[in-house]
Amino acid sequence: MDNTLVWPADCTERIVDTYGNMLFRLCLIRLGNSHDAEDAVQETLMKYLQKKPKFENAQHEKAWLLTVASNKCRDILRYRNRHPEVDYDEINAFTQDSSDCGILDALVTLPDKYKTVLYLYYVEEYSMEHIAEMIGRSLSAVKMRLQKGRRLLAETYRKEWM
Repeated sequence: MDNTLVWPADCTERIVDTYGNMLFRLCLIRLGNSHDAEDAVQETLMKYLQKKPKFENAQHEKAWLLTVASNKCRDILRYRNRHPEVDYDEINAFTQDSSDCGILDALVTLPDKYKTVLYLYYVEEYSMEHIAEMIGRSLSAVKMRLQKGRRLLAETYRKEWM
């Protein structure tokens, strides 16, 4: 018996078209290279296809995909246990707004726990409460990570402009 997944092509295309670039940007920022980011996105989409989850609305679906992608990135980072090598040109190529390229460049240099929270808050525009739920941390932990992440980002920017 064949165990391959049978999934409507239009559903798969909709997920990739709607969320593919967003997931790839998150994974690229967290992992620092396109090969690992592609793997994380592919594993996220495979989990989506295998689980076939039901969602209340599009925001719930988006949050689920971001959470799974973030967890896949964490798993990859644990596995490789090394510092990421970032190709800034690739990050800039997947940015929707060229004005935030400098921010994304600086964001990549931050420790993982800060860049994830900053990305979800500023780029994907999630509330702090929602981020806390997504990453499995308390609201106060998210607030502290945002505060410290902003400070580190400001320090990075100051160094670049001096």
